[in-house]
Amino acid sequence: MSLQPEHGCAAYILAVQSTLPYSWYTDPEILRRERELIFRSAWQYVGHLGQLPEPGTFFAGRAGATPIVVTRARDGELRAFVNVCRHRGTTIAEGQGKRETLQCPYHAWTYGLDGALRTAPRSDEEPNFPREELGLVPVAVGAWGPFVFVNAGPDPEPLTDALGSMPAQIAELGLDVDDLVFHTRWEAELEANWKVVCENFLECYHCQVAHPAFADVIDVSTEAYALSTDGRLSSQRGPVRENVQLEGELQRSQFHFLWPNLGVNIFAGHANVSIGPMVPLTPDRTYRFLDYFFGRDVGPAWIDDLMAFDTQVGIEDRALVEGVHRGMASGALEHGVLMGGSEQLIGHFQQLTAAALEAEPGPR
Repeated sequence: MSLQPEHGCAAYILAVQSTLPYSWYTDPEILRRERELIFRSAWQYVGHLGQLPEPGTFFAGRAGATPIVVTRARDGELRAFVNVCRHRGTTIAEGQGKRETLQCPYHAWTYGLDGALRTAPRSDEEPNFPREELGLVPVAVGAWGPFVFVNAGPDPEPLTDALGSMPAQIAELGLDVDDLVFHTRWEAELEANWKVVCENFLECYHCQVAHPAFADVIDVSTEAYALSTDGRLSSQRGPVRENVQLEGELQRSQFHFLWPNLGVNIFAGHANVSIGPMVPLTPDRTYRFLDYFFGRDVGPAWIDDLMAFDTQVGIEDRALVEGVHRGMASGALEHGVLMGGSEQLIGHFQQLTAAALEAEPGPR
């Protein structure tokens, strides 16, 4: 696919206050290129170490469009594989659990949690059957605190490099991620392109209007609400309003976005993190999940209050992103405009995305 200047990165750079073309949010070919050029080689958050508490445990997830299974075999090592049977392409693992092997539901090919092919019915009837070559395909896996990431690309950078300054910024806030305990996972499918969902996360220009309860607690004025970028990381920092009584050790909120699609929320108060990706399903549908973690000593009443508060923000955001996508998909306008100060993080996101789509396809 050739990106013509009037619809591509060049036009965007020349008019920095213009958004990406709205066609990029609805075109299946753009999504195909995003999967190939962006998601295939990106580190993706898939779950947490609490899902792998002991040898013999596993959980299934996805890295972009790639189904993934993360395991802890008898040797205790953390591993990850493409969750696809080497025989005929069936996905193997579902959910999470504890077992010694993973068995394909189609023809019962059976794999160890180390990825090795253990049995393949009737393989003894096949001359020179290459059992050793037909294990599950491994992918890179790593952890930051309790958070598990995978990368299905051919030559991934170290996870620590991909995370950039985010761990240091969170530590500076006074939050030790190693002390967090998983609480719950929220999941939803939104009728909007994944980029719309990401861009909504990347600005609080809408907060005063669309999130009144949030804006009553967090000072979202341009003087107080700080925005910054660092490589692929975009960060927002919001102080608590002076008239709000703060309970807890975290004196301000931080909201981080790691390009291409990871959101990390930390609210002022007691130790808390919610983390999760925005995963494209189709050009007009996005899967979104958030894993919520809290400090070991955080009381249930405070957790319930925060969960209710964040749930309300999520309800408001769903209406916003789905309305944006409907407007983009109508074809009435070719593009929008950005407010240079308040929406600078969207500009950063769009520049990274446009540059990636101008790149040549990588190895398959």
